[in-house]
Amino acid sequence: MKSIALLRERATRVMPTGSHCPASGLWSPDSNPDAVQVFAEGHVLPAYNGAATVWRRRTAAEVSA
Repeated sequence: MKSIALLRERATRVMPTGSHCPASGLWSPDSNPDAVQVFAEGHVLPAYNGAATVWRRRTAAEVSA
């Protein structure tokens, strides 16, 4: 059961500031989708421009488009 919960958490594509990053990859804040940053799994997602935000995981295709 624990492995199912971990897989579900890694599939999460939206996380708020202060949360642990569920999966390594490209992330961007809702307030500026063009500001792409790379976070490793377990990293605490930071505030953006001094304010709490929601971070969205992006694919390489989304970023290059």
